[in-house]
Amino acid sequence: MMTDAAIAVLFGAAFGLGCWMLLGLTARWGAMSLAARVGPYVRDVVAGGGGAGFVDVGSGPVAGPGSGAVLRAALLQLRGRITGILGGSESIERRLEQAARQGGIERFRGIQLLCALLGLLAGAVCVVVFALAGVLRPPALVLPIVAGAVGVVACDLFLSSAARRRVSRIQEELPTVLEFLSLCLAAGEGLLDSLRRVTAVGAGEFLGELRIAVIDAGTGSSLADGLGGVARRLQMPAVTRAVDQLVAAIERGAPLAAVLQAQAADAREDAKRVLIERAGKNEIGMLVPLVFLILPLSVVFAIFPAGQLLQLGIG
Repeated sequence: MMTDAAIAVLFGAAFGLGCWMLLGLTARWGAMSLAARVGPYVRDVVAGGGGAGFVDVGSGPVAGPGSGAVLRAALLQLRGRITGILGGSESIERRLEQAARQGGIERFRGIQLLCALLGLLAGAVCVVVFALAGVLRPPALVLPIVAGAVGVVACDLFLSSAARRRVSRIQEELPTVLEFLSLCLAAGEGLLDSLRRVTAVGAGEFLGELRIAVIDAGTGSSLADGLGGVARRLQMPAVTRAVDQLVAAIERGAPLAAVLQAQAADAREDAKRVLIERAGKNEIGMLVPLVFLILPLSVVFAIFPAGQLLQLGIG
């Protein structure tokens, strides 16, 4: 009876996959809307607009022909419900900005939904395979749910890992960028010209953030607001201190060259401290295989021959 049910599930899954493939040919429901494509190139002229000085365009579904638009609207509604249930929007938004991921929280929740569906599908396939092999047990029926939950958690962990890697790269680039800025300022250039020169000749994650601030300043926004956006997106103490000094220089005309050199030295000391802490953690991690793998094997190799000799009565 279980084998008949498994065969029915297998044929039903094949039929559903075929319907999905046919449905995908009806309309491009995954394409970006016209507002999402044009929005980043339109300046905001109303107070309280979108981030980075651009128009905050809607991201809702756009009606289109065919059943694809209906399916897209259903997926968007399901994604919104998942966003309301899981919560944690502030933490996810901070990690998305630190990892420089586009699309916002809604897109990330959509990716989580896709991972959950793929996990459910993989778990269901495993259950069908177990049933066809005749080794299906009742605990295996919860495998699709577990696989879906693993997909959601893995997506969140991947985002956290990407944010940590990018923050680490920015921490490594920060002292060099501050020293270059201090040299340009000491040579007599203005702050905006110094930022343009540094972002033009260099490449890196932090320089990419500064390049966004320079572009905003060149398209109508103030440089202070652009630098404040950099600090708000990254939310790193060292970057926040540097940005506060730059903003103070813009607003009050304070000298910056010596201050930036001191901040570069502090950033290098912080990098040394982080490197020493990482080395200490790696040293402790290296003791794990030594204590739990190499040392027991050495004891076994030393004791086992002696035990065999004692059992045989030799020596």
